[in-house]
Amino acid sequence: MKTILMKALLLFSFFTYAQALNAPLLMSMTDTNGKTYTVEGTEEGLNIQGLEGKVVFLEFFGHKCPPCLASIPHLIKLQNKYKDKLAIVAIEVQGYTNEQTKKFVAAKGMNYIVLSEEKASDVVSYIQQRARWQGSIPFLVALDTKGNVQFVQAGMLPEESLEELIAQLSEKDTNTTKIK
Repeated sequence: MKTILMKALLLFSFFTYAQALNAPLLMSMTDTNGKTYTVEGTEEGLNIQGLEGKVVFLEFFGHKCPPCLASIPHLIKLQNKYKDKLAIVAIEVQGYTNEQTKKFVAAKGMNYIVLSEEKASDVVSYIQQRARWQGSIPFLVALDTKGNVQFVQAGMLPEESLEELIAQLSEKDTNTTKIK
């Protein structure tokens, strides 16, 4: 009886695992304006509801991080320049609450999607696991127009490199991306 029970349990575990591999991982995140995005983890990247067909820069930043603060004006400029084909999604990961993050966004004039970690914790955990992110910031995950991860970078990139990345990821048949 014990053997039959163990085999049944093992078989059930196998089917549950197999089903989990085929099921999409759905998460959600809510920005400082109160808009909620459904995020689907895929084998190659992320599908973020409402941002389909755009290059997505998913950036992890901190309110006390000098390179993060220095990159904000560049990101504002890029979002203005490429508003039709670029979506910048920035997640504050140095402990600000959603309300503190909202005030920070207003003070800095950030014109892109910004979230506090408390409103995007599932996505942060997912990136930590998938990209083996260890907490260094700024940390950029760049997705092409199909939602596939094409570039991952710890540390600040110059504005020119970000523009080059946008151009490369906007191309229809993106296979790999190289940054100078």
